[in-house]
Amino acid sequence: MENVKENHKIDIKTDGKKIYEIHLEDSFENLMDSMEFLDLPGRKVCIVTESNVAPIYLQEIYKRISPKAAKVVTFSFTAGEANKQLATIEKIYEQLIRNHFDRKDLLVALGGGVVGDMTGFAAATYLRGIDFIQIPTTLLAQVDSSIGGKTGVDFLQYKNMVGAFHQPKLVYINTAALKSLPEREYFSGMGEVIKHGLIKDSGYYQWIKDHKKEIKDRDEQILREMIYRSCLIKGGVVERDPKEQGERALLNFGHTLGHAIEKLKEFQWLHGECVGVGCQLAAMISAGRGEISQDDVKDIKDTFKEFDLWKPVGEIDPEEVVQTTKSDKKMEGNHVKFILLYQIGEAFIDRSVTEEEMRHALEQWN
Repeated sequence: MENVKENHKIDIKTDGKKIYEIHLEDSFENLMDSMEFLDLPGRKVCIVTESNVAPIYLQEIYKRISPKAAKVVTFSFTAGEANKQLATIEKIYEQLIRNHFDRKDLLVALGGGVVGDMTGFAAATYLRGIDFIQIPTTLLAQVDSSIGGKTGVDFLQYKNMVGAFHQPKLVYINTAALKSLPEREYFSGMGEVIKHGLIKDSGYYQWIKDHKKEIKDRDEQILREMIYRSCLIKGGVVERDPKEQGERALLNFGHTLGHAIEKLKEFQWLHGECVGVGCQLAAMISAGRGEISQDDVKDIKDTFKEFDLWKPVGEIDPEEVVQTTKSDKKMEGNHVKFILLYQIGEAFIDRSVTEEEMRHALEQWN
């Protein structure tokens, strides 16, 4: 592992050509240096955020960008997955049109995954595409959703059903922003972090287990290393498969059943919580096929439990979960594209997981 302090930048490339950088910092002090290449004096900027993040960070970001840009406007919406809708996107369009934004102008996503997904989608579709950057403020967004160019909104309560691939021009991660994150939100991000180790790097998975106390305490150095390592894993997969034609599908480990549970819980559970449960269910199915051992399943469950990512599915009918997976965008024909584990640190795509296997795992869960 490279020295993280010396490596606070990660290049994301496509076909060997750099398309953007991830900058890992511990404040917003260097934001304008990172944005210098964007030629702000000639551009209008719209900062998109939400009601939880705006009181904490919007003023600081506005003050930093405002002296450099031609004009800065802001758009804030009520926090929560319930507002990840086309109706909110329309309001962003209205703000951009009212302020005469054209193709050379810029959007800034300031917040968690919902803000990043929607800002990216607005940028992808306004005037057929304008630039945007990501300033993720949650752990889940910093290690996962801000990287890779997947943008979108929910539709009829189906997760990310409408969207586009649109890469940011920059991802600026301020690790100190995690200090203001409520514990439940912070632990939710660990659902994606643990997933990265399970699908790609058993050594990283072991490192997470070895440093669980420091991670819970939000130790600055450990956090920085964890985010860096997760960004390397996510960024590497995205580089090799930017449009999810193959390997990138592995990042959906835990998401097939996770998304179904998220919908049936009417988004009262956080995304990382649902992914955590989905990962454990996928591990159970993997063990049922003899790919991993029951000891592995116990170890995986114990690791998620350390971060409060074991939850009883309770009143949800397993049959309802199974049927909901059929509306998931990961369907191919009549088959669910499921991600399973060969072993901890190595995942694979499977199109033969049966409804009975899913039902059996769900029935065992509670």
